[in-house]
Amino acid sequence: MAQTIAADATPSPIGRRPARPIDLVHLARQCLGDAGLEHEILRMFDTTAKVYFGRLERASTHEELALTLHSLKGAAGGVGAWAIADLARAAETELKAGRPIQPERIADIGMAVEEVGTFVARMLSKEPI
Repeated sequence: MAQTIAADATPSPIGRRPARPIDLVHLARQCLGDAGLEHEILRMFDTTAKVYFGRLERASTHEELALTLHSLKGAAGGVGAWAIADLARAAETELKAGRPIQPERIADIGMAVEEVGTFVARMLSKEPI
């Protein structure tokens, strides 16, 4: 059976998920191995993810939900935060199909954002991760 991937879909690296909330190999490739840039990107993503999650919690229209989920999915995919990207993608798919986003889905995204925040804080403080 052949499966097709939509032209705008980014294939998820299922099967090779890292044990950490951020795929550090992916991040290093994105930053061309520049550790200083990686740390700056992590700081920015941590802030961005928290801002987007806050917007997601406050969203009151279909358009706000769609834009916030899409933005969060893209930002997470860029740094290798696959759990956040996958959860946002699933919620976005539900929304596009006309189904309401369940509160549990939002809570799961919130937990993933918190996990990334803890990971980033530990990584930037040079603690073992």
